[in-house]
Amino acid sequence: MELIKNIKPKELVPGITGYYAHGDCMTFGYVELVAGASIPMHHHIHEQITYIIEGELVMVIDGKGRLLTTGMYHVIPSDTPHSAIANTSCKVIDAFSPVREDYK
Repeated sequence: MELIKNIKPKELVPGITGYYAHGDCMTFGYVELVAGASIPMHHHIHEQITYIIEGELVMVIDGKGRLLTTGMYHVIPSDTPHSAIANTSCKVIDAFSPVREDYK
């Protein structure tokens, strides 16, 4: 067993830092976002589930805006364009399948 914050952090973009654990078939991420940080529109082969531990995150998923707040989640299908902006500082869990090799 490990503490997630003992994993070497990965800065995705300025203001967004993730800690990623990898299994054989999936990647689990604990992500911290500072207020105002944003991830530009992108897509990937991975199915993704984003769960908000704390804060407010505005996501655009397949052209539709969604406000995710504490306790909410959203499933993002494979190859679906999405972006995010942190309205507040956030703590988020992201799960991906298959493994995010680019996050190792």
